[in-house]
Amino acid sequence: MSSDKNSNLFGFLNVYKPKGMTSFDVVAVLRRITKIKQIGHTGTLDPFAVGVLPICIGKSTRLIEYLNDDKEYLATVQFGQDTDTYDLEGKVTKSYDKKITKDEVIEVLKSFEGEIEQFPPIYSAIKVNGKKLYEYARIGQEVEIKPRKVFISKIELQCFDEKCQQAKILVACSKGTYIRSIAYDLGQKMNCGGHLVELVRTKAGLFYQEKATKLEDIKTKEDVENLLVNPLDVLDLPKRILTDREKEKVSHGMSIPNNTGVNSNIVILVYGGRIYAVGIADTGKVSTKKVFEVLWRR
Repeated sequence: MSSDKNSNLFGFLNVYKPKGMTSFDVVAVLRRITKIKQIGHTGTLDPFAVGVLPICIGKSTRLIEYLNDDKEYLATVQFGQDTDTYDLEGKVTKSYDKKITKDEVIEVLKSFEGEIEQFPPIYSAIKVNGKKLYEYARIGQEVEIKPRKVFISKIELQCFDEKCQQAKILVACSKGTYIRSIAYDLGQKMNCGGHLVELVRTKAGLFYQEKATKLEDIKTKEDVENLLVNPLDVLDLPKRILTDREKEKVSHGMSIPNNTGVNSNIVILVYGGRIYAVGIADTGKVSTKKVFEVLWRR
């Protein structure tokens, strides 16, 4: 059973996910450490990938939908072969003799900038007719995969090893972007094949790699408590400071005046330097949407 202290933990952890673990594995480890069941992550990383994995502790899971979804990755693409998973863990489906140059990679990367349509890998967790795509793939059943619109705000070649035919590429993108698909599509556009061999998530919203803590360095519930990130520091939304009277009104689900200068937007309601509730700003008022019984503590 969770202790009172544990049940009061409220905030985010910036965890650096190690290679070989699923995102759920990381959650399971932290549940064992804290004895808290209400823990979630904000975006899946493939087992072979490493990097930033924001974790929500306690009632902060109710804030996941308000976090900035933009991501940034450093991807290593191996040219010369396609695989069925679009990464190094799959079976090679085609090999190519063509060799490419650094200038070719730079030129083709330009076609990925802005809003693009991409087909997710067949080995992915996207559901079609109630079944995950990888479940169709494992039994060899064909299924129609529809393209999805994603936005690439930045895609740059960091370095290129012409001898090994390997490129390291920085990608800043919207939620739902498959970097494996970018690797595959890049190879197809240059008619040389390609698949992902390394992936590091360097940024997720306002969580950054340089401030992430390795999972192996989190050993006790005290470590978790000391590493908690105040949600106010990573929620990129308008804030509204509550007076004592307004705090009482909000606690009963009542509206308060809108002096935020924004309309039709989510507003974080703050009391005592901590997040107290989430509201929706409209003309003249802020309506209460969610109230948090447990405030962030350190």
